[in-house]
Amino acid sequence: MAKTRKAGQLTQRSNDSWEIRIFLGRDDKTGKRRYYNETVQGMKKDAQKALNENLSKADKGKLVEKTALTVKEFLTEWLQTVAKMRVREATFDSYEYHLKQYVYEKIGNRKLSDLRTYEIQKHYNEMKTKYSARTIRYVHSILKNALGKAIEMRYISDNPCSFVELPKKQKREINVFSPDEAQRFLEAAKTNKHGIVFEFALLTGARPEEYLALKWSDVEFARGTVTFQRTLIWRKGGGWYFDEEMKTTLSRRTIPLPKTLLIKLREHRIKQAEKMLKTGADYVRRDLVFATDEGQPIRYGNLTKRYFHAILKSAGLGHHRLYSLRHSCATLLLASGENMKVIQERLGHADVNLTLSTYSHVLDGMQAQASDKFETMFYQSRKAA
Repeated sequence: MAKTRKAGQLTQRSNDSWEIRIFLGRDDKTGKRRYYNETVQGMKKDAQKALNENLSKADKGKLVEKTALTVKEFLTEWLQTVAKMRVREATFDSYEYHLKQYVYEKIGNRKLSDLRTYEIQKHYNEMKTKYSARTIRYVHSILKNALGKAIEMRYISDNPCSFVELPKKQKREINVFSPDEAQRFLEAAKTNKHGIVFEFALLTGARPEEYLALKWSDVEFARGTVTFQRTLIWRKGGGWYFDEEMKTTLSRRTIPLPKTLLIKLREHRIKQAEKMLKTGADYVRRDLVFATDEGQPIRYGNLTKRYFHAILKSAGLGHHRLYSLRHSCATLLLASGENMKVIQERLGHADVNLTLSTYSHVLDGMQAQASDKFETMFYQSRKAA
């Protein structure tokens, strides 16, 4: 027994089972007719109510075919067919890693069309006991982006990520060197095998993946400049590559170098050439400014654990990340009164607001200095008169 409406059918399958069937139009690619099907348990009036609600959704373009795809199957498809075409290899690898690490196990086997906001919320709440707000928010951005595409592909009608409550952003405390500590660090670095690497990092403010990808062809000794135009990426599964697509447009930049640092780079190049000749054919000629004894790229972890920490200990300094050299460069320049725009360009930040927000703690101290200047300018001078 069936009751036909303008765009839908209500068919009784048993005493308390009804099937809803609604025509959704034809597939854009295949031309096949598309239907929404749903089984409703209960009385006829319950089934009729469900049919009316779904017809209303169909009129608004909110009704989609139920898919048999699981969340994991869809995300795997999205990574390969959408994300891979849009983002850099390093970003793709990051997306893939975070989905495997934090999403697939908990909600990956859930049917995509049945995934609800409360399930995602529950998962994030459980993650809070183990992982940082930064990690949760990053996973959420990937998942929300992917499910947005699922709407376009007519797999789901609404994004279940849209109404999830996220943990507040935690501003990571930035450890930086004071002028005295920076001097002690540089002094201790003089006797370190890779001391020139750290000195270069502190004085340029470059990211580790930028200066570890630097080639001699990027250094213009005559002009006294260096150009950052690639990054060194280590794959999680092993291997590495140079990424010519920089993080932002302004990441690709040319900056001047202090004269003394240029002299030290010349000396470093001579020593490197001597080592190359001594090693012979075993030395891999990649034109890298900073390389291992065999000419290979230096691993970030090895540089930190074996050499950076040794310098910190020798200089009597506390715990710092390798990134502290970049942050220290910025804060030392700010504290010396350098123009914010100059610092932004040196660091390769996308815009000056990022620089302002990252180093706001230094600006607080500079406000006090500004007040002291007014004190001297308007009050102390009068007393002296």
